[in-house]
Amino acid sequence: MKTATSPRVDASAVETKVRPDIGRRQVYAVAGCYFVASFAALGLPPYLTEILPELGDGAARWAGLLYIVPTIFGAIGAPLWGRLADRFGRKRLLLRAQLGLAAAFLLAGWADSIGTFATALVIQGVLGGTFAASNGYLGAALEGHALSRALTLMQGSARAALVCAPIVVGSLTPWLSPHRQYALLAVLPLAAAAMLAALPEPPRSRPAPPQATTAEAEADGTPVVEATAEPSGRAPAASLRALYAIEFAFVFSTVISFPYLIALIKERIPGTGPMVSGILFALPHMCYLIAAIPVHSLFRGRPRLGIALGFGCIALGLAGHGFADSLTSFVAVRLVLGAGLTLGLVCMSVLAADCAKGRAPGGLFGSIEFFSKAGAVAAGVAAAAGNDWFGPTAPVLTGTAIALVTVLATALPRLPRTLRTRRSLRCPR
Repeated sequence: MKTATSPRVDASAVETKVRPDIGRRQVYAVAGCYFVASFAALGLPPYLTEILPELGDGAARWAGLLYIVPTIFGAIGAPLWGRLADRFGRKRLLLRAQLGLAAAFLLAGWADSIGTFATALVIQGVLGGTFAASNGYLGAALEGHALSRALTLMQGSARAALVCAPIVVGSLTPWLSPHRQYALLAVLPLAAAAMLAALPEPPRSRPAPPQATTAEAEADGTPVVEATAEPSGRAPAASLRALYAIEFAFVFSTVISFPYLIALIKERIPGTGPMVSGILFALPHMCYLIAAIPVHSLFRGRPRLGIALGFGCIALGLAGHGFADSLTSFVAVRLVLGAGLTLGLVCMSVLAADCAKGRAPGGLFGSIEFFSKAGAVAAGVAAAAGNDWFGPTAPVLTGTAIALVTVLATALPRLPRTLRTRRSLRCPR
């Protein structure tokens, strides 16, 4: 008979179980399919200023708006597609997302007017959503540590596509315009759909995880109130709301530096070539590709600490952009930003895996995608407004402020728990 002092079962022994119908090869297949399907979605938008003159917009005045059209409509459609996936099957809705991308790319590649091209981008946003659909598929088949590692791998696919796609598109440009490359690259989501068709359908429902018999504690002995399971086996609603807020703030504070980074580099280091600028742009994403798995191993048991450190690095890196005036200093601040990007993305994957316990994964990851895309849209608007009013330094300083606020919001709730624990140790009752 077990007593209250019985040793607790190691949580990792339960969390690392993988459901029998999906293995490591299938996880890599899903991540690979997302990588190839993301090429056009991530590699072609930077070339909108070259595409639009072919469609009658000589000054590319619509580039800024069209850049965020897929993001806006993707945010609107993600929660709905997630709920439909929970109802009708995650594999079916994942295939729908890949085929939707293919249809949108074909229409964009053969568009002969701004209106038709804009319609294609709307379709891309509404019918796409491959990232949320892929995460929903994985969330139905995996749990705990295995799911957080899979989500970390998915983010690696996104970073790899963000680094490689613009380079490939630029290399093809002398032979095929970026506009027509949309039609050519439509073959990639079609190939991904064909590969995904061979994967198994994950279960529609998942058993509730075992109830915790003792309060969990962090390494320093501080009780973790948020991590305590509810009677239904779900993560508390407060943790879910915190995840949504962190997702929004993280995407906002990182994406806001993207649109005008090249302009800032050219202003601070005159004569910088496009290749050097592109490498500086990609440097934080390369950091993720190198360090994501080791960071996951270090912080999978303390994701909130990793998120606080990540936002601290983001704030420090973005603030450094405001003072960098040489290639060496830009490399340094981009590496600091890369450390924050890696810590934040990995630890948010761990939190998302925790929140997925006992929840329908399609709806959960669809909602996460909504807040992610909302953060990206807000960042784009704020970056444009700040650049118009104060120049290319304003967006990075705005991102610094948001990151610092998030550090305080993440770290300060830990202080009362620490003080209560120390007080109870000093004055036992």
